[in-house]
Amino acid sequence: MKTNKQVEPITPGSAGTLSGLFFKRVNSTPDKIAYHYFDNSINQWQNLTWSEAYIEMLKWRAYFLLLGLKAKDNIAIMVRNCPEWVFTEQAALSIGMVVVPLYPNDRPKSIAYILDDASIKLMIVDTNKKIEELSSIDKQLKKLCAIISLEDIHNNPLLSEETPETLKRHPLIDLNSDRDPDSLATIVYTSGTTGKPKGVMLSHRNILFDTWASISAVPCKSSDKFLSFLPLSHMFERTAGYYIPMMAGAEVAYARSIDALPVDLQTIKPTVLVTVPRIFERIHMKITQQLKSKPHLVTKLFNLTIKIGWNRFLYLQGKKNWFPGLLFWPLLDKIVASKVMAKLGGKLRLAISGGAPLSNEIAQFFIGLGLTITQGYGMTEAGPVISTNKLNDNDPFSVGQILPGIKTRIEKNGELLIKAQNVMQGYWHNETATRKIINPDGWLHTGDKVQIKNNHLYITGRVKEILVLSNGEKVPPADLEMAICSAPIFEQAIVIGEAKPYLSAIVVLNEEMWQDVANEAHIDAVEKNALENKKLCDVVTKKISALLSSFPGYEQIRRVKLVLKPWTINNGMLTPTLKLKRNQIIANYKKDIDDLYTGHIQSF
Repeated sequence: MKTNKQVEPITPGSAGTLSGLFFKRVNSTPDKIAYHYFDNSINQWQNLTWSEAYIEMLKWRAYFLLLGLKAKDNIAIMVRNCPEWVFTEQAALSIGMVVVPLYPNDRPKSIAYILDDASIKLMIVDTNKKIEELSSIDKQLKKLCAIISLEDIHNNPLLSEETPETLKRHPLIDLNSDRDPDSLATIVYTSGTTGKPKGVMLSHRNILFDTWASISAVPCKSSDKFLSFLPLSHMFERTAGYYIPMMAGAEVAYARSIDALPVDLQTIKPTVLVTVPRIFERIHMKITQQLKSKPHLVTKLFNLTIKIGWNRFLYLQGKKNWFPGLLFWPLLDKIVASKVMAKLGGKLRLAISGGAPLSNEIAQFFIGLGLTITQGYGMTEAGPVISTNKLNDNDPFSVGQILPGIKTRIEKNGELLIKAQNVMQGYWHNETATRKIINPDGWLHTGDKVQIKNNHLYITGRVKEILVLSNGEKVPPADLEMAICSAPIFEQAIVIGEAKPYLSAIVVLNEEMWQDVANEAHIDAVEKNALENKKLCDVVTKKISALLSSFPGYEQIRRVKLVLKPWTINNGMLTPTLKLKRNQIIANYKKDIDDLYTGHIQSF
């Protein structure tokens, strides 16, 4: 039953636990659509109401109990985003089990470590192929009792489409009314940019507090429709794209894949998109490339639209006075901006960006086209959201205001510390690491250097991610990498130079634009060792120098190593949230890095 009437969000006190939140939502709006998913067997999008989702959860719950699983057992979910993710998690939580999410495309070695470290009893995967892929680590899975594939559901009577009569007679049972909110709900393993991943222990209270604080800052409407494509195994998507819609009674559609995202956006027409900067960067690059082949007048009109649109945004935020250009916005919106927004479905009222910094240029580009972007900040250890921009006080160059209920403190070195109910219980079986990040008074060290201006939080660097050159100069590599990758020719970049006399960089070139750069250097792109050609390195280094012109002299890149093969999750160079695995990349290119400092690779 479709309705435009807004429903009240469920409070943490009313929910008690995450499974209590699910029950309250089902009980409050049983016939409202909860989830959309694409059924490959009939090649159609399908809907599920909250009551239908509840029935599916009960089937999984019965199955888990049949397997002998009990409270405090640990269960792993390694499934793509789909309704079954919700069903299996909620079934486990209703029993009092602890959920350990795994990235569907993680490597067997990493999976084996987590399964062993967390003493997983049952693992759920989405395909039989995943089970085959795990055969290489089966000797390391001594604690694992069983692996279930979603492809085999139809062979299990309890999980078939036929609903058991007992479930029909008792469609609404509060299975979790007496559960302790401070009991452990999930162990989320950090992405592991350095070293082995650590298991972050989050309670029901941790997550419910953070979810409520988030929608208190940026309200979610029950009429909203989310398109979920970031992995649910990461707390950013899990909180913003799963628990928030559940708390508010909004709908969630599960994208088929990243590749199908452009089509799914236009089919689903979401009102809210939870995303990471990389998605915006790809769209920006594509539009920029397309404009190069357009007449000069078209490009000029496009840039004018962004300029007036950006100033319109500042005017609406009360940061700029009325100006005559506002009179042209309806026309510019109709002939330029709305056409770009139509590619995103045409109904987006909000895009929530997190997981990594969003560059000022990209933010200004999309906001200038009329898309409302709120950038936020957080970490898994904080449930994960710490701050976000409010719609009526949105500074997209900041990461917003601290969420209500979170106390902050800034150390002498600029590091942000927080204290609130969303701070994790600690690291699983790792007291030493826990004591390093949470002090005796309960303050969580974020590791990020910040400034607070006009009630807005600005990230200025990392406490540890600093390169110290041999002359003692300190350089935050992330700032340089972001500046380099602002140019479409550069897909990815990592800056190196720890204890070295100067900075170098390993840069992944855009494969589609590679030929243009080769032509500029007057070399043949297909010749052997073309990427090591001195002329090419000269051209690339000059381009990088232009991008870094506002940085101090000691922060300039002196030498480069060029590659075409992107760093991906599958080749182990990126975390599942698309962050660079610095240690892994540096280890992989050790010989090349040595060459950068012994003169074997030419430079400008």
